[in-house]
Amino acid sequence: MRKILLLLFFISIPFHLFAQHKLSWNNLTNVSFHDVYNVHYDDYFLKPTFGPIIKSYEGSKITIKGYFLDFSHEEEFYIISRNPMSSCFFCGGAGPETIVEVIFKQKPAFKTDQIVEVTGILELNADDVDHCNYILKEAIGKLIH
Repeated sequence: MRKILLLLFFISIPFHLFAQHKLSWNNLTNVSFHDVYNVHYDDYFLKPTFGPIIKSYEGSKITIKGYFLDFSHEEEFYIISRNPMSSCFFCGGAGPETIVEVIFKQKPAFKTDQIVEVTGILELNADDVDHCNYILKEAIGKLIH
C-alpha cells in the first residue's frame, strides 16, 4: 500500500508542475502596495507585497485574457491589461495589479486594444521598477476579438 501511495505521489507531481492555470484579474488583486523611495530615479514607487494565493502561481504556466497594449518604441514592450488603453494603469488611473508585462516567444501581430488570451510562465516582480509587477515569460497569445 505504501509503495502505491508513493508511486501516485511521484506520478502526480509532474502534472501539477506543468499544469496550465487560467487566472482572472481578481486573482491578481491578491497584492498590497506601499510607497518606497528609489534613489536611482529620485522618486517613489509602489512596491508590491504578494499574497499567498498569487504566490502559489509563481513559476507556473498561466493563461489570462485581456486587452493587448503595445508600448514598443526602441525595444519591444507589451502589456496585457484588464482595461483598454484609455483606462489602463498608465492612462486611466487603474492600479498596477491590472496589467501584466508579456515577453512573447515571437513578436505578436496584435494591435492595441484587441482582446487576446496569453499563456506563459508567471514571474512576480517586487524590486525591478523598470518592469511590471506581473510578468509572463515565454508567452504565446491568440486573438479573441
